[in-house]
Amino acid sequence: MKKWIPEHEAPEPLEGPVVATVTGGTILWFVLFLVQLPFYGWYDDHGHLWWIWTCLAGAGLGLIGIWYVRKRDAAIKRDAASGPTEPVGPVTD
Repeated sequence: MKKWIPEHEAPEPLEGPVVATVTGGTILWFVLFLVQLPFYGWYDDHGHLWWIWTCLAGAGLGLIGIWYVRKRDAAIKRDAASGPTEPVGPVTD
């Protein structure tokens, strides 16, 4: 079996407003939950009740995501403030 070798190097990861993006997504999931809530009976009658709970689960997981990306952002800033460090690589003698 031939081993797959990538033809191109992996691109650099995109860094952007991660906290704002996750917060916006969480708000969107919660708004979708609230918008569907008045139609609970219709969803229940048609077997689509899981749509409502999916939105609530998305909002709940989004809260965990907000916590995670805020901690990650703080750790990145803390690391940058501590100054440059030596690169980690193979030990050569």
